[in-house]
Amino acid sequence: MWTIPNQITLFRIVLIPVFIVVFYLPVSWNHFGAFVVFWFAAVSDALDGYLARKLNQSSAFGAFIDPVADKLMVVAALVILIQDLQVWWISISAILMIAREIFISALREFMSSRGKRDIIAVSQMGKYKTAAQMLGIMGLIWYPTYDIPLILFEFPHEILLFAAFSFYAIATVLTFWSMVIYFKAAWPELSK
Repeated sequence: MWTIPNQITLFRIVLIPVFIVVFYLPVSWNHFGAFVVFWFAAVSDALDGYLARKLNQSSAFGAFIDPVADKLMVVAALVILIQDLQVWWISISAILMIAREIFISALREFMSSRGKRDIIAVSQMGKYKTAAQMLGIMGLIWYPTYDIPLILFEFPHEILLFAAFSFYAIATVLTFWSMVIYFKAAWPELSK
């Protein structure tokens, strides 16, 4: 249970309250700090999966806790974005993303009870959705204040804002599309 990948996953869960506290700190760099914490969580998500395969340390506990950690971090960030930005389409999209995560989790549980979890295993589209979602969320966490000058990164603020909204919009489309695909794959079992 205490493999390196599982420790990284548990570290990601510990980062959730850190992310929330940093975001609401009464300091000028709170958005950038929250962006950095979320970035660490996103990188650790990729790292724990890579290490589990590379070190041959895959485990039942890891297979369970990894998606839980991912969903908790993403949902925490989406709730913060709804409250902080108060932009109608971002809020609707965030609610859709949260609903999709709940729906797919329940669908996977149902399919597992039927011994058919592989039918709705994580697809390549799900990976693209996650990548777009992470990039969009990170950009939207950072964008409202620009508390660290972007001139250090040699591109104007508008590019970050455009990229953040674009990735978030792409993630929204892929969220809905992947939910439909998973539902169609599970429909034969659901309709019995």
